[in-house]
Parts: sequence; structure tokens; C-alpha cells
Amino acid sequence: MNIQETYTSLGLSDFEYDRILELMGRAPNFLELSLFSVMWSEHCGYKNSRPLLGRFPNEGTRVVQGPGENAGVVEVGDGWALAFKMESHNHPSAVEPYEGAATGVGGIIRDILAMGARPVALLDSLRFGPLEEERNRYLFREVVHGIGGYGNAVGVPTVGGEVEFGQAYSGNPLVNAMCIGLIRVEDLVRSSATGEGNLVVLLGSKTGRDGIHGATFASDELTDESESKRSNVQVGDPFCEKMLIECCLKLLDEDLLVSLQDLGAAGITSSASEMAAKGGVGIEIETDSVPLRESGMEPTEVMISESQERMLAVVEPEKIDEVLLLAERYELVGAVVGRVADHGDLRVIHYGEVVGTVPAELLADAPVYERDVVRPRYLDDVPELDLSELPEPEDYNSVLLQML
Repeated sequence: MNIQETYTSLGLSDFEYDRILELMGRAPNFLELSLFSVMWSEHCGYKNSRPLLGRFPNEGTRVVQGPGENAGVVEVGDGWALAFKMESHNHPSAVEPYEGAATGVGGIIRDILAMGARPVALLDSLRFGPLEEERNRYLFREVVHGIGGYGNAVGVPTVGGEVEFGQAYSGNPLVNAMCIGLIRVEDLVRSSATGEGNLVVLLGSKTGRDGIHGATFASDELTDESESKRSNVQVGDPFCEKMLIECCLKLLDEDLLVSLQDLGAAGITSSASEMAAKGGVGIEIETDSVPLRESGMEPTEVMISESQERMLAVVEPEKIDEVLLLAERYELVGAVVGRVADHGDLRVIHYGEVVGTVPAELLADAPVYERDVVRPRYLDDVPELDLSELPEPEDYNSVLLQML
């Protein structure tokens, strides 16, 4: 396989590969190319949707945290705040609906946890094709079971949701999960890595091969061949997630963590590079120190594995014994897998040998594309809503209760 076939198979375009050569001043090796492929995917980098998402309002008197962290946070009074986030898990749910939906829920819960908030409620927004088709009935049934099964086991209830059906979603469902968490404003946690010499700790489950290149898969167009990519879909363990929630909240309550980040799409690569870029530091990851669920995993596989129920934390050296002891108490894997450095790179080390080095900010800053858009014709036939014609409610509280 030549180099063009290699980077194309990883989901990178000719332009993106040339851009990597320009930014790095050299040709990347396979591991480094793999890091770019997952971080510059649509799923991680939002390279096509970022201009559109930027149109949403994100400032206000009660906004505590806007874009740039794992979740948005708004103050609700008396020193309390709500952390919330909504995210899709469409492609995984199309090929492995139960696990795809379940791990979508698990991932969104960890985003809330990474802010230091206790997850308290789940919601969902779903779209499926007509239920007259057997495949659509199967997807509908398994997605609903996956959402409910994971949420119930982890102890976070699904309090609401909505679903619609249409031919456009036949075999191509939209599965959006939302989580809400509660936190005191002064307890809010950020994900920026700081403190040269501080330790990078992996908490939660062991690392396996599940979900490798899941971010790239989630960014591809669904085709008839997508069904064969079931191994790109992660497998969740909600009971481990429950222990992870309690452990992380305990660690934060005892002021044992400098920063915290969940591991989702692109695994250690995404979490470490984003933490380093936000803090203006470097992070060195020793892949041979990562506890593995499968033998013989290569450094590239360890870095981009999307095994679920994992968090990455930065810990001061003098507090590491307490952190690892608490992880053991909650029956979780806890391991020092790296350290914070001052060089600004995500550096991958395997048994003492540097096998990959990429500036963290390059990985965390995917190219942005301004796509040509055309106004859909059907919008011309949609009647406009005149808000002035709507009657003013006498009791907004009762209206809210009706909506809920």
C-alpha cells in the first residue's frame, strides 16, 4: 500500500495530508498519521459543522461555561449550576444499535462527569425510518433498549425524549443523547493540563481493541459496507461507569485532581492532545504503562482505542498514592501512563523509545471547511410562524409542566 492509499484508508484527503506535511515539515510515520486521522475526523474536529455550530448563542448572564469544554454550564441560583450536553451516536447505532446507543449514553454521561458534575438525568432525540420495514423495527427496538439499559444500570434515569419516523431515516437513524448534571459553581472542573512534571493517570476500565478508528468510521458516509465495521463500535459496561462516577466525584471532593477529561472518540489521543493544547503544555504517554485487556496491542492501537468507561486525570506527584488507592477501592483500573511536559507535543513512548511526536495544538485544531449550501426548496412551502398570534400563557409554570 503506497502512502496515498494509506492516508486515504484512514479518512484523510489529499489536501489534509499535504497540510500535515506543511505543518510538521516532514512526513509523518504511521502512528502519527493515525493520530491526525482520528483528530481531524468530523466526529472529533467538527471541520464541516464548526461554522454552523458557531452561530448558536453561547453568552449570557447565567452562562458559566460556553464552548471549549466538555459541556456547557449555566447557573440556576443559590450557587448551583447545571452542566448539559447533547451528542449524536448515529453511525454506531446504525450497524450495532444496542451497543451504539448504549455507549452514546455512556459517553455523554462522562462528558458531564468531566466537568465535576453529578449526572442526574438523560434525554434523547431519535429518528427512524418507517416501522413497516423490518430493519427499521429492529433498529428502533435495539436503540431504545440500549439507551434504557445503560441508563438504568448506571443509575441515571431517562426523564424524557422524542421520536419521529420518516423515509429519509430508513436504515440511517439519528440517535442523539443528552445528559444533565448538577454541580456547585465553585466546584467546576476544567480539562486543561497544567504543571510540568505532574502525572497523567488513566482511570476506569482496561484498554482493548474495541472502537479502534471509531471516530473515523463515525465521520464516513454510511454505505452497504458499513455493516462489516461492527468492530469499530465500542462495547459498554454501565456497572464500571457507575463506579467511575463515584470514584471521580470522590477524588474531586478530596481535591486530588488537577484536571479531568473523559476518553471518548479517539481515546487517549483525543483526551491527551486536547488537555495539552488547552493548557499550553505537552503530554508524554507511555503506551506500555496502559493496562490492556488484550495482548499484543501496538502503540497505535493503544492510542486510538475507544474502549469505554475511562477517564484521564492530571495528578500532582505527592497525591498519586491516594488517587490509586481510591481507584482500587472502587474496583477500577488506576495507572500512571504519562506526565505533563513543557515541550507542547503529544509524545508517544513505547518501552522507552519515542515512537511518535506531534504538536498537541495541531491535533486539536482540525482544518475548517466552508461548504457551499443551497436553500432547500421545501422551505418555501413551510408556513412561517407568527409569534404575535400566540396567546400569552397565564401561568408559565403550568406550561412548563405540560411540556415536560
